[in-house]
Amino acid sequence: MGKWYKPELNGGMRMERKYGNILVTGGCGFCGSAFVRYVVSNVPNVRVTVLDKLTYAADPNSIAGLPEDRVELVVGDICDSDLLDRVVPGHEAIIHYAAESHNDNSIVDPGPFIKTNVEGTYQLLEAARRHHVRFHHISTDEVFGDLALGDPRKFTEESPYRPSSPYSSSKAASDMLVRAWIRTYGLQATISNCCNNYGPYQHPEKFIPHSIACVRCGERPKLYGDGLNVRDWIHVDDHARAVWLILTKGKIGETYLVGANCERSNLEVLKLILKAMGKDEDFIDWVKDRPGHDRRYAIDAGKLRRELGWAPIHGDLAAEISRLCHSNMLLT
Repeated sequence: MGKWYKPELNGGMRMERKYGNILVTGGCGFCGSAFVRYVVSNVPNVRVTVLDKLTYAADPNSIAGLPEDRVELVVGDICDSDLLDRVVPGHEAIIHYAAESHNDNSIVDPGPFIKTNVEGTYQLLEAARRHHVRFHHISTDEVFGDLALGDPRKFTEESPYRPSSPYSSSKAASDMLVRAWIRTYGLQATISNCCNNYGPYQHPEKFIPHSIACVRCGERPKLYGDGLNVRDWIHVDDHARAVWLILTKGKIGETYLVGANCERSNLEVLKLILKAMGKDEDFIDWVKDRPGHDRRYAIDAGKLRRELGWAPIHGDLAAEISRLCHSNMLLT
């Protein structure tokens, strides 16, 4: 049996929890692999076990080259409770990134989203409860629904849940499971809801790498509707730093919103890509809007900034997109 890692207070300041062995689900995916690389590069003496099913959006190359004495890959399904009972013991924390996350796919076939995001989270929560392991759950701002263009409000930890797609509904359900396990069983857990991530090793089904890949092939990148849908963008490495802070210093039972205060419309982002790649700004394939397309997301990360001292480092979206456009760190 492990032991609970409870936060301690020293003169009103929250002391950092120490970990020697952590389990990262979905650690070969885009956000999960960024977290693994961050831990290995910045936190000595922590061993990372990556549990990943290696579905289409995962790539073991995203963690290739990391020290073998620090990182171990276990290929398996988070819905397999017998596997979890073999893998979870010996770890002090589970950081749960594994998820089906592409909205378009959830509209075509919601089944895998319910299976992985809901049942998979349930199985992990039960494993964490059986083996007394700290749990951090990665979620999305899409659980809050959307905001109107021009609305001064942003999502906060107190915003009501109004998911509008099969994907966001499955993530909302998983968030509620975590909260129930905290209250009912005393699970030592936290939740973070993050805005749209971008950065290296992102699967090309996502908006930014897909658009870059299209331009590289001489194709016009697609843009839904009028292109004015707004997303709050954050570099994946800034997200990884936030998750580590929440894991080590966050208050058990709490939720933290993660955002970089970088609202841009899809059209604005696409124009940055076209400019960086030397294309005219009208080099766009306008397509019919997708069903239920949320209009605007916006995160108020004030709690994370105030309580844990986090702030984004990658603040220049245009520069970061230009770097991606001219890098070889895009999946194909």
